Amino acid sequence: MTQQLNLKPGRKSISSPKARATNSVKSAPAPKSRKRLPLWASVLIAGNGLLLLGVSILTTQPELTKRIVNNPRIAPLIAKVWPNAMPSVEPVAPIVEVAPTEVARTVLSYDQWLEVLKQEAVAVSAKNPERLTVLLGDSLSLWFPPEQLPSDRSWLNQGMSGETTAAMLKRLNFLDETKPQTILVMAGINDLKSGVSDEDLLTNYRTMVQTLKQKHPDSEVVIQSMLPHGGESMTVEERDRLLAVSNEKIFKLNQKLATIAKEEQVLFLNLNPLFSNNEGMLRSDLTTDGLHLSPAGYLVWSTALQTFSQTQLRGAVSPQAEILPSNTEPNASKPAVAQPETP
Repeated sequence: MTQQLNLKPGRKSISSPKARATNSVKSAPAPKSRKRLPLWASVLIAGNGLLLLGVSILTTQPELTKRIVNNPRIAPLIAKVWPNAMPSVEPVAPIVEVAPTEVARTVLSYDQWLEVLKQEAVAVSAKNPERLTVLLGDSLSLWFPPEQLPSDRSWLNQGMSGETTAAMLKRLNFLDETKPQTILVMAGINDLKSGVSDEDLLTNYRTMVQTLKQKHPDSEVVIQSMLPHGGESMTVEERDRLLAVSNEKIFKLNQKLATIAKEEQVLFLNLNPLFSNNEGMLRSDLTTDGLHLSPAGYLVWSTALQTFSQTQLRGAVSPQAEILPSNTEPNASKPAVAQPETP
């Protein structure tokens, strides 16, 4: 018997089971697209997986665990996050690392770099090494390669880029607790570049020497001559300001520094002849930009320091000192390493 459908308005239609099944299939909603995990959830899951992998490796490799935990760069981080973690691991002494000067020069402020120099002096004073020698100066001293410094003594580099004699005077107290055998001083070119008068430069130098003698009566103070610049061939920044300072002026100031050394009874190392060409300018083979030194330039300086150390400083082989006469020209072929005649 066929079932009739009631299609009158206001009444529900009655359909067969087969029809209802067909209608239900047709009216079923389309399946929704699968949702993706948020990025943060994916990162979290991946991170947890890596963490579990790391824990499993460290658990099965105790020696690797000890090496990682004792690493001087990682140990402080672990101590901050988990102060009571892994008590069975032996503590290691912290290693103080000073940022390389090439990096520090660009990322540290002047005051921060001063703090670095101060802390280095403090560290050296605690060790009190034998035959301690201090390099006190500007960027020329700062960039001195440690491996080229004479190895018969200990070194403390207190060089600072752009330093003037007035600024150096303010940080001499950094050396108060040190016991240097020798203090090498080189400065002046930044004074001249900045327009400081000759009189102020020389006054600062004399004050610096007198202060060092007073605070370090057992130390030998050595004034090192200013070096010439490369003249028109310079490529250094502030080239025009340097060109306004003639090499002849630098030569004459070196003579006056030599006089100060003689009057204050300290030593004088005249490096100028070693670095000058026939025109009295900085030799092109010893510089990178007409002002700063190349590796070859530092080798020349290192050799001069070695010779000076063996002949002029305490325990010198020969007591004879070479004198810089008043009529010496800037292109002299040999350096004088002691007190010159008064110009």
